[in-house]
Amino acid sequence: MRWTLALVVAGVWWWAVLRLALSPARAGAVEAAVAAGGWGLGLLPVHCAPPGAGAAEGRRRAARVRAVVRRRARYSGERRG
Repeated sequence: MRWTLALVVAGVWWWAVLRLALSPARAGAVEAAVAAGGWGLGLLPVHCAPPGAGAAEGRRRAARVRAVVRRRARYSGERRG
């Protein structure tokens, strides 16, 4: 469903751009708004994340790794003893 929506939106944007480029006299404000809006969305960075989100994920991952290391150390100590 998501791909269908993306393809429809992309098709509408290309239709507006081509209509503006090929027959600017017949194109209206709607085509201009669709073309400008799609171009503006293309300028947004894809890697946007709220500040600190990367650090929080890093702390969670480090906690998981420490837990696994502790479990393995406990398990290997039980087998030796």
